Amino acid sequence: MSTRTSHRRPGRIAGLAAAIAAVVGLTTLSGPGAQAADNPYERGPAPTNASIEALRGPYAVSQTSVSSLAVTGFGGGTIYYPTSTADGTFGAVAVSPGFTATQSSIAWLGPRLASQGFVVFTIDTNTTVDQPDSRGRQLLAALDYLTRSSSVRGRIDATRLGVMGHSMGGGGSLEAAKTRPSLQAAIPLTPWNLDKTWPEISTPTLIIGADGDTIAPVASHSEPFYTSLPSGLDRAYLELNGATHFTPNTSDTTIAKYSISWLKRFIDNDTRYEQFLCPLPRPSLTIEEYRGNCPHGS
Repeated sequence: MSTRTSHRRPGRIAGLAAAIAAVVGLTTLSGPGAQAADNPYERGPAPTNASIEALRGPYAVSQTSVSSLAVTGFGGGTIYYPTSTADGTFGAVAVSPGFTATQSSIAWLGPRLASQGFVVFTIDTNTTVDQPDSRGRQLLAALDYLTRSSSVRGRIDATRLGVMGHSMGGGGSLEAAKTRPSLQAAIPLTPWNLDKTWPEISTPTLIIGADGDTIAPVASHSEPFYTSLPSGLDRAYLELNGATHFTPNTSDTTIAKYSISWLKRFIDNDTRYEQFLCPLPRPSLTIEEYRGNCPHGS
């Protein structure tokens, strides 16, 4: 497991204690305004399979457009955020599109993730042909804009940030995590990068590949990316079954389910979502393979 104490997962005793507390109503309350007494970052009601597979979570969502003319270092985009401020601040995630693509290709992630209690920035890149290292810098510039200058900066906890991206944007999310170790989560989606090894990354990372990907085949991209991550890192590899390189460009329940769980677990330190990550999900109609670290190295 990771040596970063803020990301340590609970042991069996701690997990049992949390479960007992939940049963007697001490750990979680039932509404979007509820926060756990032992974790000030928890947002929303206790999760279920149905709640994380739903098209929308418990939060109403608003959005605002950001012109490329109003920012530096990236190409603008759209910010999606929980409308209510009753719960205080939220973690934030920047999402990059892939090669030749614009934010419209990953727009579905905006409201879907924001409705679960995150501020989400789907960005355009400076040009549609920017390479992964550039997209990584642009993701970080977008997070800096979100937390320092945006109209929703007061809704964001600047210590709880993550990155996602598709294709070259996925490769960019690895670059961003390498550059900024303080990031709490990274989720590359069918990622592409000429750099195949990432031993420097210390951010909890979920890599999502596709069994039918012919543009960034998992054998030469997602799998070596995953295996090169430090063995003690909180890391996981999800290979989608019956999917292609472009599966992340349209609404997908499996991608959403595990992305929400990962972001909740590591940006919000919310152990209520541990149940969806450990024991490791088994192969199914939508999952070709799942690898990862669980408590006690199981």
